[in-house]
Formats: sequence, structure tokens, C-alpha cells
Amino acid sequence: MTSTTTKRMRRDQKLIKALGHDLRVEILALLNERVASPVELHRELQEELSQVSYHVKVLRECDCIELVDTRPVRGSVEHFYRASERASLSAEEFAALPDAVRQRISRSWITYAFAVVSGSHAEGTLEARSDRHLSANPLVVDEEGWGELVEAASDYLDRVLEIGNRSTERLSESEESGIPSMVTIMSFETPDRREMAGPRRRD
Repeated sequence: MTSTTTKRMRRDQKLIKALGHDLRVEILALLNERVASPVELHRELQEELSQVSYHVKVLRECDCIELVDTRPVRGSVEHFYRASERASLSAEEFAALPDAVRQRISRSWITYAFAVVSGSHAEGTLEARSDRHLSANPLVVDEEGWGELVEAASDYLDRVLEIGNRSTERLSESEESGIPSMVTIMSFETPDRREMAGPRRRD
């Protein structure tokens, strides 16, 4: 086994451990968006500060987040973190996870993503821009088509991340505050809609 393979396995094990709890998935997703302290995360997530602090510690031990700043607050020191690892696994890494872990990660992602969508709708930012995009496109594909869908989603994600990185570089050299945004990509098998009649289809 090469040293590169060993390092990758250790990295994968750390990331799998990091994503093995719902709250850690949410924290890591938020720290991918911005720098925050456990106190700020506890307020936003409405979880006990002790629990948030514990999971932040685990994420740091897993090398998924890094300390970027400290600030004295009423005789104490507040620590601020940002993500050093995207809250994602490759298709191969995800496929290698136990079913229970995959289900937990999927549930956490769905909870987080739809909470952001719901909050954006409630605050009016969902409709703030007329060029925003919302779509759902049911398809019936063969195995080759499914593989092409998976590849297309991966290519689109790469492009989205490149756009985000370029924007970050430009914002660091300008006085713009930036536009908080979310791009959600979903590609999954659904129940056969032809067998879902009446109210079940609306559900």
C-alpha cells in the first residue's frame, strides 16, 4: 500500500466520522458558507452550546474545520472556525459507507437544504431576483441515461464551485458584501409516478 493510498484512507475515515452525526453535517455545511464560532452556531441551530462545542471539537480533530480567529469576550475567548473540507464525499466514498450512515447523511442534507429554502421563502429572498431558478424535471431514463445524469450533475457541481471560488477572490479585492446564495443539485430515483394515483401524487 502506497503512502498516498494510506493518507487518502485516513482522510476518508476522518471525513466519514465527521459526517456520521446529523449536527456535525449541519455545522460543517454552515462553516462552508462562512466563519462562525460555536456560540453563533448554537444560537442559529438552537442546540445546546455544550453539544455544539463538542461537535465542533470533533470536526476539528477530523481536520474538517480550522481555527481562523479568536476574540476576547467578557473575560473569555471566543473561537471562530471555517471549513477546511467540503461537506461532501465522492461517489465511490459514499457508496462504501454503511447504509445507516448514508441514510443519516442524506437526512441531514435534506433537513438543512429545505430549512434554507423555507427560510428564504419566509424572508422573501427566494423571490428577490426574477432570474432565480427553480425547477423539477421528472424523467424516465435507461441505465446509460442514468449514468449520464450522474456525470452531468458532477460536471455542474464542479462549475458551480469554480464560480464560487472566483467570486471569493473578486470579493476579497472589492468593497462588495456579496450575495448569499444556494445552489441545490438533486438527482435521484423516484417511485413510479404511473402507479401513484390521486392524492399520493400530490404527496
